[in-house]
Amino acid sequence: MVPRAPHPPPARRTPGALRDALTLLGWPLVAVLALPAAFAGGGTRRWFGGRGEGQRAQAQAAKDDAAAAFYELDTAQRDLRISIETITAVDDSPAARRAVADFEALGRRIDEVSRQYIEAVDAHDLDRDDLETSAATRARTELSAAKDELGRVKGELDRYTEGLGPLLGKAETQLARLAPAVERARQSLLAATGALDTVRASGLRADALAARLAALAPELTKLNQGAGRHGVPGTLERAEHVARAAEAVRAEAARLPAQAAETDKRLVSLRTRAQALTTRAEAVEPILSELRRRFTASCWQDLQHVPEQAAETVRQAERRLAEARTAREEQRWPDTTALLSTVRALLNETDEAVSAAGDRLRRLNAVQKDPQQEIERTRFAIRDAQRLAMAGRNTPDPRHARPLDEAVARLERAIGTLAGRHPDYWHFLTETDEVRRTVSHVVAGIREERGAGH
Repeated sequence: MVPRAPHPPPARRTPGALRDALTLLGWPLVAVLALPAAFAGGGTRRWFGGRGEGQRAQAQAAKDDAAAAFYELDTAQRDLRISIETITAVDDSPAARRAVADFEALGRRIDEVSRQYIEAVDAHDLDRDDLETSAATRARTELSAAKDELGRVKGELDRYTEGLGPLLGKAETQLARLAPAVERARQSLLAATGALDTVRASGLRADALAARLAALAPELTKLNQGAGRHGVPGTLERAEHVARAAEAVRAEAARLPAQAAETDKRLVSLRTRAQALTTRAEAVEPILSELRRRFTASCWQDLQHVPEQAAETVRQAERRLAEARTAREEQRWPDTTALLSTVRALLNETDEAVSAAGDRLRRLNAVQKDPQQEIERTRFAIRDAQRLAMAGRNTPDPRHARPLDEAVARLERAIGTLAGRHPDYWHFLTETDEVRRTVSHVVAGIREERGAGH
């Protein structure tokens, strides 16, 4: 526990206290200062002249100086206690705990020097008519020593206060953030509530958003209970959490009408696409028939299950589409979004499979009509890579030359497969595709190496 500031000396022995009391009674300070002169003529006190009276005056001055030092120390301690309370309200770090312990130690030191000062004041009645010169001298000595000790402790307190600056600054910063943070949280909740009311008025239930907003009610209650109960750091963290969560609800509520409209649009679009794919899937079988009639089995075997697979995939997409429509009617937006994504993926899969059959027939027709075009395209890619590999060199790097030489040989072997009675055009096309991929990889490696070298 932090010690209380020492009690000031009795009013009859503390000029400051006497001055305050007289001021409260409405007596002007000038009149108070004139009191000794006024009473001196009344004969109520015997005044000694000479050296004795000088010693009394010096003792009184020492007493006044000690009282001033005591008042300064007491005021500084009270002000510092407010700073310590500010820090402890915000900070529970080891540094803050050490600061509190040091303040308590200083408080004990202040109590000790204050006790010495009060004892010195109580030990000497400087208003006695029969005050001896030796007593006045002793009083001056003891009161001066008390004043010096009070000053030394005041210096310790000042140095401690200077070292407290960073902790106090941090605490005051957090306290300054507290009220605005709590107000932002309340305003965010108010805005979220308003946005939710607007959405509901448009016919959208937004039950999930309402549940999220309702879950913030206990947090608001704790905010209203204040930092005195829950601490400044906890209250700040809670206020920021409430503000973020409420703002998220508000933003989602504001987007909800547009999301509903976009969902309706996607439902219609995907339904139309599913119908179109059903029609396109029906055209795959005639394509397969032509492939079987004109080309070897290897050119079409991997496609023969496309019609059945496409039909099944479209049926799956339509079932998921119906589920998405139900979720939309029930305003289960996350479920609706997930189902529509599934539908899109299924339709993309079907589209690729259906397109593959038509693309296969188109490419086979082209190479059957003129295989030389595919050959020249591949040779050009190889020659271009070879020129790049030789640029700035007398001999190519084996890491580049070897795969390019293998690509040339692979192309020649692929060309050789066209010489038979029933050429496997699809094998030829897959080989030329692979050759170009290999060449492209070599080119990318050369450019990467030269770019790193520059």
